[in-house]
Amino acid sequence: MLEVDTHQTFLAFDFGVKRTGVATGNRITRTATPQPSISATGEARFVQISQRLNEWRPDALVVGVPFHPDGEAHENTARARKFARQLRGRHALPVFEVDERYSTTEAHSMGAKDADAASACIILEQYLRSLP
Repeated sequence: MLEVDTHQTFLAFDFGVKRTGVATGNRITRTATPQPSISATGEARFVQISQRLNEWRPDALVVGVPFHPDGEAHENTARARKFARQLRGRHALPVFEVDERYSTTEAHSMGAKDADAASACIILEQYLRSLP
């Protein structure tokens, strides 16, 4: 029987073209905490992600992947999946993708000051709830 690491920690991302929301969380509490969003693009974004990985030392990464309400993919779906592939290629960590429909809308409805980071929390908590 495979033993589950109950101390497993995660870093989650709500990918955006200009800003990427970030959250941390763990399997014990199954909650997420917002971190400052990354306001960078291209290689500068990955430099900041590497700094976060060095700071938090997560066991795995979670990336929100947006879809249309009917489940169909769109332009940002492809961008988020590319971002997840880039994370897999750059870092020796598992990367899990989560359907993030409505996470930003939910973050705004909660009055979040940093909707991107709040959305990353929603994405991560959704993933954590799915774990055994």
